[in-house]
Amino acid sequence: MEAPAAPHAPGESGPSLRITVPSPDQMLELGRRLAKLLRAGDLVMLNGELGAGKTTLTRGLGEGLEVRGAVTSPTFVIARVHPSLAAGPPLVHVDAYRLGGGLDEMEDLDLDVSLPDSVIVVEWGEGKVEELTDDRLSVVIHRAVGDTTDEVRLVTVTGLGERWASVELGVLSA
Repeated sequence: MEAPAAPHAPGESGPSLRITVPSPDQMLELGRRLAKLLRAGDLVMLNGELGAGKTTLTRGLGEGLEVRGAVTSPTFVIARVHPSLAAGPPLVHVDAYRLGGGLDEMEDLDLDVSLPDSVIVVEWGEGKVEELTDDRLSVVIHRAVGDTTDEVRLVTVTGLGERWASVELGVLSA
């Protein structure tokens, strides 16, 4: 994986990193590495086109966090909770694709109650869950669109808030 330096956008309060991910296996590995940086109370927002690799990355997170159950897309159930098989936090995997509104529409999921004790990963979360916490990790996955078999993805990881201000994201490109 390649990790060219990424500029900080205005208003960013933490580190940002761009990584070229050449294959689904490497996306799984990126998730495993990212899991080592996560702790209870972390919110990860995943955004990208359909088929970009959001669920594949989350599967790697689940492996890295050592959680129970297969991590699959929660599109039709909206959210899945994967308890830890180790001493770590559970993984709450949410797919907000079908949810049109902001946090109000997601209130039934009780994410605000789960957040302190869990790692919450929200696919399609932009514009919907930012109100949960000022401290979050934004992961944007870009892929070639159209009629292509290109598996290369460009992943931008940005830490927002005090929690991520001093986290060294460079370990993700190792």
